[in-house]
Parts: sequence; structure tokens; C-alpha cells
Amino acid sequence: MQWMMILLLGIAANLDNLGIGLAYGIQKTKIPLRSNVTIALVSMVVTYFAMVTGDTLSTYISVGTADLIGGLLLGSIGIWMMLQPKPVQPNPFEDPAVADIDGDRIISIHEALPLGFLLSANCLAAGFGMGVSGSSMLGTISSVGFFSFITIGASHRFGELLARTWIGKYPAGIAGGLLILIGFTEVFF
Repeated sequence: MQWMMILLLGIAANLDNLGIGLAYGIQKTKIPLRSNVTIALVSMVVTYFAMVTGDTLSTYISVGTADLIGGLLLGSIGIWMMLQPKPVQPNPFEDPAVADIDGDRIISIHEALPLGFLLSANCLAAGFGMGVSGSSMLGTISSVGFFSFITIGASHRFGELLARTWIGKYPAGIAGGLLILIGFTEVFF
């Protein structure tokens, strides 16, 4: 059961990456392999530090309390993601020019680093929740990195096609729903 939660967390933490890949693919801004790997590595590093922090906190509280805190945190993040209003300011999710600083329509490693930190916000909170719950660190970090790489690569390559599906239209709602499900499972099972 824990491995299923780890896989779902990897997917949920990276559904925002679909939005990046879609926007950049449609507008023909390239995300080379090395930049995609950079984004995935940033997500993995952020998840690692969040899990270490959560795991350290869990040594001071009981297992039941740790599961409750982790589950409530993951569920709260899911609800927050579902209720987020659409931003008015241009952002990297809608306008690739925001991240493509030099305007060459290619996301370089230097441009991928801040983009990776932006995309890893979900990984920070979710990693902390999984760390408090005592989930497998290697499994969680690997899942986050794998799905980061896959979601950006696939959505970038198939941007227009994926944009027409329900996944492309509602990534925040789907990610939020998955985090609520994971949080519910952590608290009650």
C-alpha cells in the first residue's frame, strides 16, 4: 500500500509540470534533455530535504501523531491546490517567455534551475508530509524525480494533443485530489 501512495505522490507532486510542458510545447519553446534532468534533480533535492526535516520531527512524536500530521498536511495541500485562483500576472505556466530569460526559445540549464525550484513547491510540502509519516525516502525521491522527468518530457512533446484532454485542462484539480486521497489514506489506514 505504501508503494502505491509513493507512486501517487510522485504523480501529484508533478502535475504542474504538465502545464509547463504543455505551454512550452504549444509555443515551441524547447526544453532540452539536460534542462529536463535539471528540473527533475531540483525536485528530488527539495523532496530529500523536506523528507529529512519531516523525518526528524517524527522522532519527537508518536507514529500515530506523525501519520495524522502527515495526512492532514497532504490533504490540506490538496485542498489548497484545488482552490487556487487563476493568476492574473504572467507566469512560467502560461508564458514561456517568463522563464526563457534570453528569449532564444530554449530553456537552458541556468533557466531550468529557477523553474525547477518553482515547480518543486509541491514537492516541498508533500515531501515533508511523507517524511513525517515515515515513508520510504529513496522510493519517494525516486518517484518524484521520475514523474518530474516524464511529465515535462511527455507533455512538451505532445503539448497540443494533451492540452485537449481533461488532464491538460485540470492538472491542479487532479493533483489536489490525489494529495487529498493520499492524506486520507495516511490518516485512516
